[in-house]
Amino acid sequence: MSLKNKICLVTGASRGIGRGIALALGSEGATVYITGRTLEPTSKAPGSLSVTADEVTARGGLAIPVQCDHGVDEEVHRLFDKIVKDHGRIDLLVNNAFKGVSTIGKNIPIPFWEQPIESWDDCIHVGLRCHFVASQRAAKIMVGQKDGLIVNISSAGALLSFFTAPYGVGKAGLDKMSEMCGKELKKHNVTCLSLWPGLVQTEAILAAKDTIQKATIAGQKVDVSKGETVEYAGRAIVGLMNDKNLQAKNGKTITTADLGDEYGFTDVDGRKHASMRCVKASVARKHPWFAVLIPSFIKVPWAWMVSFFHHYY
Repeated sequence: MSLKNKICLVTGASRGIGRGIALALGSEGATVYITGRTLEPTSKAPGSLSVTADEVTARGGLAIPVQCDHGVDEEVHRLFDKIVKDHGRIDLLVNNAFKGVSTIGKNIPIPFWEQPIESWDDCIHVGLRCHFVASQRAAKIMVGQKDGLIVNISSAGALLSFFTAPYGVGKAGLDKMSEMCGKELKKHNVTCLSLWPGLVQTEAILAAKDTIQKATIAGQKVDVSKGETVEYAGRAIVGLMNDKNLQAKNGKTITTADLGDEYGFTDVDGRKHASMRCVKASVARKHPWFAVLIPSFIKVPWAWMVSFFHHYY
């Protein structure tokens, strides 16, 4: 168990990607503080902190559920006070809490000027601002111990136009926050980066599968069955925690699939996911006969991809 004695915090871990990350960390023996607003199971939404905690413990980790509304600064500060009191350190912060799922679903077909201001608040307040608050607290501890990793869960929505305008703004802001904070933390041997999962088979995505598969992203039809499981991002973070050259990724934006290629892990069901930068996978969508001739390791440079999508989409 490579993360035994590591103290981790995953925000927004009642369900979805946060739950999957907590499970992956627990499988490696980590002590994982998990936060969310739903402590016990309810009929309103699937998942809860208590259920996630039981699953983490069953995997061999130690889960500490803490009910916390990340939209309330005082609750976030109490959370970090507890971690410091309990352990005196923190090795990993995963900023994943996000309030905008329901709001996005209601506002996707509505022009931004017709959306209620809650469309902005739900994506930015608990989705960007709260991550800055948590990062400030974590950084103060990590700088003192001269070690630590902050992972901001972002998405390709920072680059591509999908969901809503506030969603894209929030993710782009999160990537810029990772870049700026990473630069300041580097001299203290602390790393901050953004992680882009691909399409993930969360409870919300699976529930809306029929609607989602009618959509296109960057001209490509969406196939939920090919999405990542919620634990794939967790495996990527386990890889980061064991990376001896982690500082080279400071301030960067990285995809889970690229880390899968670099670290050699697969999804829990054995599948290997193609990076959005993979030339072979992109060509295969329209010209599979030609794609067989292209080595899978050839990828579009990140700067080229950013320039392309900003120019054409």
